[in-house]
Amino acid sequence: MSIAAARRVLVVAGLGAGTGTGASAARVFSKAGYSVALVARGAETVNKLAQELNANGGEAAPFPVEAYSAKDISSVWTSIRAKYPAPEYTIDAAVYNIGQGVWKPFLDVTPEDIRLSLELNVEAAFAFSREAVLTFKENKVSEDKGKRGTLIFTGATASLRGNTTTSVFAAGKFGLRALAQSLAKEFGKENIHVAHAIIDGGILSDRMSEARPEIANNPNVRLSPDSIAKSYLYLTNQDQSSWTWELDLRPAHEKW
Repeated sequence: MSIAAARRVLVVAGLGAGTGTGASAARVFSKAGYSVALVARGAETVNKLAQELNANGGEAAPFPVEAYSAKDISSVWTSIRAKYPAPEYTIDAAVYNIGQGVWKPFLDVTPEDIRLSLELNVEAAFAFSREAVLTFKENKVSEDKGKRGTLIFTGATASLRGNTTTSVFAAGKFGLRALAQSLAKEFGKENIHVAHAIIDGGILSDRMSEARPEIANNPNVRLSPDSIAKSYLYLTNQDQSSWTWELDLRPAHEKW
């Protein structure tokens, strides 16, 4: 009697209002056959999105957290591993889509702005990465892809350069990129794929549709969260002979 293949699981943290990159990743991976663990602050978004995915034939579970503290992130990963045990499941994909954006002239920046940016862009990313890597290390190297897991970080234009009002945001995103690059070099040797995506431009959202419909309705000048998510799925499907470390995504008419 043949043994059923383990169902692959995506852990995605950071869902916004349910219409951005994190939520699109959940939808795209669900359609590709993944079970999806949804992590975000508060229960409303994760519960609503889980219900949507399950109603459409997927398998998703909500994992709300009070905060993106190291303690809460560690605790939620423990719950996720209990929900999706081996050998029935393999948790082999994780997306860190949490971020804190602050756009202010330097002299208007407050200590609280700095704390929040570093807490969410860097400190929480360390905690999430630790749990993802420890989970992946328990997986066998897959026969088809030659990897134990894929960890993806959502970056931004500010991951590569600062600007007049991005001192705080860029500091956090620089830190996130440095973490991702360090992990890629350290754990690639263990067949754990780490990738960083630079999202260079505005992303289509309900807020954009309401405030800037001329941009929202023109795919030449804004990014589609579904297209970003499809690129993330592409990263997870790369085999060990050709891994992308960093991916730049921008609309056709974006200045760069």
